[in-house]
Amino acid sequence: MNTHYLDDLKAGQTFKSNGLTLTEAEIIGFAWKYDPQPFHLDLGAAAKSPYGGLIASGFQSLAVCFRLFIQSGIFLESSIGSPGIDELRWLAPVRPGDTLHTEVAVLEVRPSASKPDRGIVRLKYQAINQQGEVVLSFIVNHLLKRRAQ
Repeated sequence: MNTHYLDDLKAGQTFKSNGLTLTEAEIIGFAWKYDPQPFHLDLGAAAKSPYGGLIASGFQSLAVCFRLFIQSGIFLESSIGSPGIDELRWLAPVRPGDTLHTEVAVLEVRPSASKPDRGIVRLKYQAINQQGEVVLSFIVNHLLKRRAQ
C-alpha cells in the first residue's frame, strides 16, 4: 500500500487491516510483563472470574489494534507521532484464539495553521473479532506530513 499523507485523506474514508490471532501464551506473556491481573495470567483464577476464562489485557488489544493498522503501511512515510488518544473503550473481552483486525475511519483532517508541512488527522480505530464484534474502539490524533508543495 502506498503511503497516505495528510492531503490524501478525507473525512469518511475507511481502511481495514489484516487479522492476527492471539494465543493463550501471548496473552499470558503480555500480562506477566504489563498487566499482571489473575484473569489475564491464571487459567483457574480466570475461570472463576466474571469473564469465565482467560482474557487478554485491554492494553494488549489496544497495542495489537494499533500495530495492525500501522503495519498496513498507510502512514509508513508520513507519520510523525501523535499528541494523544481520545475516547478509549474496551467493549468486549478478547480470548485465546480470537482473531482481531482493525478498521479505521477518517473523522477529520486539519492542516496545521503554524506548521504548513503537517497537520492532524483524527481517526476512529475499531478492533473487530472473527465474529464481527467490535471489542475495542478509540480515536487517535495522528500528526502527519503533508505532500511536498
